Amino acid sequence: MGTYIVKRLLLFIPTVLGITVITFLLLHLIPGDPGMVILGQNASPAAVKHLDALLGLNKPLYVQLWIYIQNLLHGNLGNSIYQNEPVISLIRQDLPATIELAVVAMIIALIIAVPLGILSAVKQFSWLDYCSMALAQVGVSMPVFWLGMLLILAFSVHLGWLPSFGDGPPLLQAIGTAISTGDVYDLLSSLSHILMPAFSLGVMGAALITRMIRSAMLEVLKEDYIRTAEAKGVRGFVVVVKHALRNALLPIITVVGLQFGTLLGGAIATETVFAWPGVGQLTVTAISQRDYPVVQGCVLIIALLFSAVNLLVDILYAVINPKIRQGGA
Repeated sequence: MGTYIVKRLLLFIPTVLGITVITFLLLHLIPGDPGMVILGQNASPAAVKHLDALLGLNKPLYVQLWIYIQNLLHGNLGNSIYQNEPVISLIRQDLPATIELAVVAMIIALIIAVPLGILSAVKQFSWLDYCSMALAQVGVSMPVFWLGMLLILAFSVHLGWLPSFGDGPPLLQAIGTAISTGDVYDLLSSLSHILMPAFSLGVMGAALITRMIRSAMLEVLKEDYIRTAEAKGVRGFVVVVKHALRNALLPIITVVGLQFGTLLGGAIATETVFAWPGVGQLTVTAISQRDYPVVQGCVLIIALLFSAVNLLVDILYAVINPKIRQGGA
C-alpha cells in the first residue's frame, strides 16, 4: 500500500507542473495590459510601460515563467498586482468559504442522490424510476447560474425568506457555538446564507450520483448472491443495503470523489451569482483586473485540492479492492 501511495504522490509533480505552465500561458493570451487596467484608460503609454517594467511584465514570456516556477518552488505564489498583497494570504482568507460551500453542496447532493438512486434501481421501470431519471436529466442539463438566479428570485425577491448574497458566520464555528452555549442565532444565519448557493451547486452532482447509484445497483441486483439471499428469506431492506449497496460502492465512491473535486473548482459561477466570498469570486475578480499572480495561484490551489481528492479516492478504492494496488496502477 505504501508503494502505491508513493506512486500516486509522484504523479502530482507532472500534474502540477503542467497546470502551472498551461495556466500561465493561457493567462498571457488574454487581451489587455495589467498596467493599463491599474492606471486607467487615460494613462500615458510611458506610465504604463514604467509600471509593466516594475511588475516584470516587460520581460520575455519564458523568463517570466521561469521566475514564477522558481518562486513556486520556494512556496511563494507572488504578490497581487492590483492589491499588492501576497497571493497566498488572499487565498488563505477566501479558501475556507469555498471548502465550506463545496462540503455543504456535497452533503445536499448525497442526501438527494443516495435514496433516489437506490429506490430508482429497486423500483426499476416504475413511475418512481421514471420521475427520478427525469429529475436527474433536468439536474444535469440545468446551468448552475440559472438555477441560482431562479432561487434568488423565488426565495429572496418574492418570499423574502433567505438572503440573496453574502455569507454568514463560518458554519463549523456556528455549530460549535450552538452546541456549547445553546445560542442558535449564528447557526441560523449561517444556514440561511449557505442554503441556496449550496443547493444550486449540489443539484448537478446529485443528478450524476443518482444515475451512477442506479446503474451500479442494477448491475449488482442481478448477481446470483442477491437472488440466493432473497431465496433464503433475507429481508429486502437488508439485501439492498448490506449486500447490494455495499458491493456497488466502488464506482459510486469514484463518482462522489470526482464530483467533490468538481464542486471545489466549479463554484465560480455560484460564488459570482450569490456574491459568496470564496476563491471562485476571487478568481473572477482577478481575471477582470488582469491580476495574473492571483489567477495562477487560485487555479494552482484548486488543482492541488482536486488532485488530493482524487488521490484520496484512489487510496480508498485500493483499500476496498486489493486487486487495484496489486496491479500497481
